[in-house]
Amino acid sequence: MDFVELEAIEGLRWTWNSWPPSKADASALVIPLSVMCTPLMQSSELPLLQYDPLICGRCGAVLNPYARVEYRSRIWVCPFCFQKNSFPRTYTGIGENNLPAELFPTYSTVEYQLERKSSNPTSNLNPKPNWGNGMVSSSSLSSFTSSSSLVSSFSSSSPSGADSRVLGPAFVFVVDACSAAEELRAIKNELLHVLAKLPENTLVGLVTFDSMVCVHDLGFAECSRVVLFHGDRELSSDQIQQFLGITGTKKQQQQLGKTTTAEKQTFLLPVSECEFSVTTAIEEIHSSEQVLPGHRPLRCTGAAMSAAIGLLEGSLANKGSRIMVFTSGPTTVGPGIIVSSDLSNAIRTHRDIINGHAPYYRKSSSFYKKLSQRLSDASIVLDLFAYSLDQVGASELKVPVEISGGFMMLGETFDSDQFRKCLRHIFNRDEEGNLIMYFDSTIEIVTTKDVKICGALGPCVSLRKKNSLVSENEIGEGGTYIWKLGTLTNKTCIAFFFQAGEEEKIQPGSAFFIQIITRHVHGNMGMRKRVTTVARRWVGKHSPEIAAGFDQEAAASVMARLAIHRAETCYARDVIRWLDNELIRFASKFGDYIQEDPSSFRLSSNFSLYPQFMYHLRRSQFIDVFNSSPDETAFFRLMLNREGVVGSVIMIQPTLFEYSFDGPPVPVLLDVRSISPDVILLFDSYFYIVIHYGSKIAQWRKLGYDRDPNNQNLRKLLEAPDLDAEQLVAERIPVPKLIKCDQHSSQARFLLAKLNPSVTQHSTHTDGMDIIFTDDFSLQVFIEHLQTLAVQG
Repeated sequence: MDFVELEAIEGLRWTWNSWPPSKADASALVIPLSVMCTPLMQSSELPLLQYDPLICGRCGAVLNPYARVEYRSRIWVCPFCFQKNSFPRTYTGIGENNLPAELFPTYSTVEYQLERKSSNPTSNLNPKPNWGNGMVSSSSLSSFTSSSSLVSSFSSSSPSGADSRVLGPAFVFVVDACSAAEELRAIKNELLHVLAKLPENTLVGLVTFDSMVCVHDLGFAECSRVVLFHGDRELSSDQIQQFLGITGTKKQQQQLGKTTTAEKQTFLLPVSECEFSVTTAIEEIHSSEQVLPGHRPLRCTGAAMSAAIGLLEGSLANKGSRIMVFTSGPTTVGPGIIVSSDLSNAIRTHRDIINGHAPYYRKSSSFYKKLSQRLSDASIVLDLFAYSLDQVGASELKVPVEISGGFMMLGETFDSDQFRKCLRHIFNRDEEGNLIMYFDSTIEIVTTKDVKICGALGPCVSLRKKNSLVSENEIGEGGTYIWKLGTLTNKTCIAFFFQAGEEEKIQPGSAFFIQIITRHVHGNMGMRKRVTTVARRWVGKHSPEIAAGFDQEAAASVMARLAIHRAETCYARDVIRWLDNELIRFASKFGDYIQEDPSSFRLSSNFSLYPQFMYHLRRSQFIDVFNSSPDETAFFRLMLNREGVVGSVIMIQPTLFEYSFDGPPVPVLLDVRSISPDVILLFDSYFYIVIHYGSKIAQWRKLGYDRDPNNQNLRKLLEAPDLDAEQLVAERIPVPKLIKCDQHSSQARFLLAKLNPSVTQHSTHTDGMDIIFTDDFSLQVFIEHLQTLAVQG
């Protein structure tokens, strides 16, 4: 079974593609029944339907290919609850050879372009479809025009899904004025570049801060006008709006049913109205980094973020907004303080947090969690761009950034290609000129009654809406069948967890269904609903289909998310112990062995890679935080918690390719024995890419042999990993760090730290062979111990 091809069709990766029929049997599988879902995965075959979907009156499921249709009586039977639903009059011409796209068997996923209405996710329970009888073909359905089946026409009052009078998304730029002059110059240049590319209906706002917060009035033409907030004070949303003079704006707009900003407020305006004033305000930002000797700059990041949220809460009625924070250091004053300004007080480490020696950590984390609730309620996305040689407080800020679905970028300097590429990627536009952004999303799951929903792990928030499908066993964001996300990208991946029901006996061989309904605001501010409906089968607990349907990569990704979820509240050693115990149970369950005979232990090819994934996970920076700062750990875990299966597996077990004169590049073991003087290694750990030159290759390069026309093979050998590395860097956001190093050089540590230490100072080795100085055990020793424990029964 090719799981990657299946994912390209469904956007889903299942840990188990065949499920046992009872809760006890499912628990015995060790790995949870779960699905890694990429709701907005790009697909060239995705049809866009310009009418509202038909929804089951009982369970809320959308019409799909698994529904049984009675054409003569114009009734469709919901496959989830078996409710009979009537087709509306617009479906009069429906027949076996005259089908709407949502009933095509090849379309497990369709996307609806909804009429403009309330943003309430439950407000679309009685839709009025406009499925017509004409023969106007959609581009996504053009492949069916030659068949006898109907290619439906779709009537819509707004074919593009957008209204030119509707304001676009809003962006509030929050800039740290304590940054050094050269850092501030780089920030200003990129912001001006972004402004020049924004659509004219986009709303923009500007907030700058040092020890005070300045909210810039972009509509005051006579001179530069700002409203000042003291950085020491923690103000409520109502107080902020009162000081800005926008009290009641949002309520008035909602009563009038408008989706525009109030006339009185001028802090958030369309680009077409304030381009000159906002450009001038950005150009006039100057560095206020003068500080007392032995002290850090007075920086009130928390107060500035709170002010930006209050501005959006009070002045914006239409959904779709981002707060983008650019900072070069930790908060030293006011709410959300990370460390005091006195440099004699070092910023907190993992050990300080564990031992309770981080005086501000708990209070600041509580403050930012309150902000995350405000962000979620108002559908605001928070992005953090933190470039500094020291920590900036990303660990405390992780919750609001992650829950809102925003980007977190950590680096050393704003004057870098990494920062420029990341920021420009966020503001990419499609062929129609709309920003490629999706706001105010909800994900709803409908299942057959035998499947219970346990929860989700990823950048989402539970809306705590329960029905009969919701399990009492909560995992992550549980207790609901619908989740909220501030934003989504084409790569955002959520892990959903399920369990088999207990109400009645399930017959092996019967099918069950899961439908995932993703509702979001498109970049053109039109409403979209994407519906994915999939089916799998219940099988007997001893069926070979269970083993055949096991996806090792998806299982590793799910276990990694569960591990970092535990790591937020447990010690690392307890998380590692939990991973080890689960792996022993797994090996004991699926291994072939003779009791008490470790040498007889075997795992079939369907399971053989999983133990080494767990070996590398327990050694990874996600669990073992030694040599990582709290900020780095927060960033790594945030990225793992939203990445798809392929990216997650690279994070857990990096890839290693060998380039040599013997032929094209080949994958090699992630082992110290793969290092050789006459080869080049390309190492990809997702966050950084290493090109490692063997000692002989490095020496030839330094002597310039590759510039000799007679040594074309050496020149091509040196160019090949560079080209492949550039492609990896170009495809990935955030941009990975590219490291080029020679064998035995100091930079080679980036590679050696991730390799299996099969040769150490304690093992026998020959002169010139690379060894790793460590007391950690190798993969071989790990597997031997696993075999010994698994056969004990």
